[in-house]
Formats: sequence, C-alpha cells, structure tokens
Amino acid sequence: MSALSPLRRWLATDWSQWFYPGPRRVFTADEMARAGRQPWPRGIDHYVYVNLLLLLAVTIPLHRRYLWTWPAALGLGWLVLAVARWLWQAPTTKRLNLACYAIGAVVGGAGVLCVKLGRREETQAQLPLVLAILTAVLSAWWLLTLFRAQQIEARLRELAEQDAALRLQSRLATAQIQPHFLFNTLASLQHWVDTGDARAATLLRDFTAYLRATLPRFERELQPLADEIEMVGRYLAIMRARLGQRLAFDINVPAEPDLLLPPGLLLTLVENAIAHGIEPQLRGGHVRIAARRDGRRLVLSVSDDGPGLAPGWSEGVGLSNTRRRLLQAFPRATLTLQDANPGCLATLTLP
Repeated sequence: MSALSPLRRWLATDWSQWFYPGPRRVFTADEMARAGRQPWPRGIDHYVYVNLLLLLAVTIPLHRRYLWTWPAALGLGWLVLAVARWLWQAPTTKRLNLACYAIGAVVGGAGVLCVKLGRREETQAQLPLVLAILTAVLSAWWLLTLFRAQQIEARLRELAEQDAALRLQSRLATAQIQPHFLFNTLASLQHWVDTGDARAATLLRDFTAYLRATLPRFERELQPLADEIEMVGRYLAIMRARLGQRLAFDINVPAEPDLLLPPGLLLTLVENAIAHGIEPQLRGGHVRIAARRDGRRLVLSVSDDGPGLAPGWSEGVGLSNTRRRLLQAFPRATLTLQDANPGCLATLTLP
C-alpha cells in the first residue's frame, strides 16, 4: 500500500497547471468590488527599476556596442510591470496564460526575425540569457497572480467573519431591547390576576398578540417600516392598558413600503420616551411618533412632554445598541436626542 502512495499522488497531480497555470477560482465583480480594492504596491516598481539599472550597469561590457540596450531594457521593464498591474486588478487564470503565451510568441517571433536578418550567431549567443529572463518574468507573473488571488480570498473570509460577528452582535443587542417592559408587563398581569382586576384579560390578549407578532420579526436583520410601526402600536396598546389615562399617543407615519429598519429600532426610542418621560410623572403625558421627508432622507421622530433629559445624562445600553445597529445597517444615518422644552425629542434620519 505504501509503495503505491507515490504513484497515486503522481496520478492525482493536476497536470493542467503545466500548460494552463493559475488560480482556479474566478472572482465575481461583486467580490472584487468588496475585497479587491487594495492598490498596486508602488514599491514593486521601484524594486524592479533599481535592480534593472544595477544589472545593466554591471553588464556594460556585454552590451557596450549596442546603445539601444538601455532604453530597450527599461521599456521591457515597464511592459512587464504594466502586465503585472493588469493581473493585479483581476488575478485570473485566463489573464495569466494570455500574458504568458503572448510574451512567449513575441520573444519567439523576435528570435526568428533576427535569424532571418542574418544574426543567427548573436541570437544563439543571447538565447540562454533571453530564456533566463523569460523564465523569471513568467514565474514572477505566476507567483503574483497566485498571491493576489489568495489575498482576495483571505479578505473575503475576513469580511464574512466580520459580517457574522456583526449579525451576532445585532441579535444580542436585539435581545436587550426591552427586557424591563416584558417583566413589568408580566408583573402587572400577575397582580391583576391575583386581585381579580378586569383589566387582566384585556392585557393578556394584547400581550399575547404582541409576542406573537413581534418575536418572529427579531430573527430578521431588517424589516419594513410598516411592520415596525405595527410593533410600536401593539406596544403602546399594552402600555396604555397598564397606565390607563396617564398615557396618550398618536402615530403619524406615512406608508414607506421600500424602507427597511433593524427590528425594534423605533420601538426602543418609544420605550425610552415612556420609561423616562411618561411613567415618572403622576399626570402621565403624551407620546408623538411622526415622519417627514427631507429631500431624499426620511426623518422619524419620537417626542414626549415629560421632564426632558436629566443633567449629566448619558446613553444607556439600549440606546447604545440601537445606535450601533443603526450604523451597521446605514452608515450615513444619524440618531440624536435633545431637550424639547417640554420633554425630549429623539430624531432618526435615514438616507
């Protein structure tokens, strides 16, 4: 069995790499736009030209009679680097082999032309050097293409891992959106059941409908604005059952069928308005949810007529997670909180 292993490895060798070398993976345009934006390293140009000039200087006795050697060598260096930059932009097997076979055809044609012009001996004398240079150029292109393809693959894996981590953070942040609302509602429900309060049945129905409608939506990364408004409406219905006449609200958000939001984004702002603006006041208060167009941007606002922002106020876990999830979905979106005199105004601007 061990004696056959080398033979099996030999038979399993991809012999096509001898005739059609290069990376097997072909990147899509989206993958190149996402992970292939690294600029061409200019240091390679400097390295090639410096070494080429040093080589020409050291071999002056060999080409002293031919003044065209220097510009020809520098021109060849420029051409080799131009092809390398072309391969860097799209490291495909097709491009690599097109470049390799093209330069092989050019060099072979130049050799045949020199022989026909009566320079057979000079051509034969220079043939080893030409083959050495050609081998070095082809090897450099091949290694560059393989390195570039591996670099893009590694970047794609890195971005995929980052996206997975962000999705996990988003789900963890979503789980922290409104724990005290759930616990407080359950506490109110238990109290009303224990005391025989007639409001328990209504609250239980509203709470069950809220959970049935909202919990599946938290599995999404984005959801339509209409679904978010429906969640907010159910939440406010439950809070009004708990707070009674202390809570009044109105929702004035036009239909935006194409607008998507991270689930619970607007709900968190409404929850904060009630927790910090309505519940602390014996008289309660009013919550307003509105939307308007500002050019190509949509501005969503949540306001209350409570005491406003406390001195030395700072964002809590809920708002911090909301801001993080917002910027993850829309990097150019903004979220601001300010005193409204009276109350607080939270403004969400979406591009």
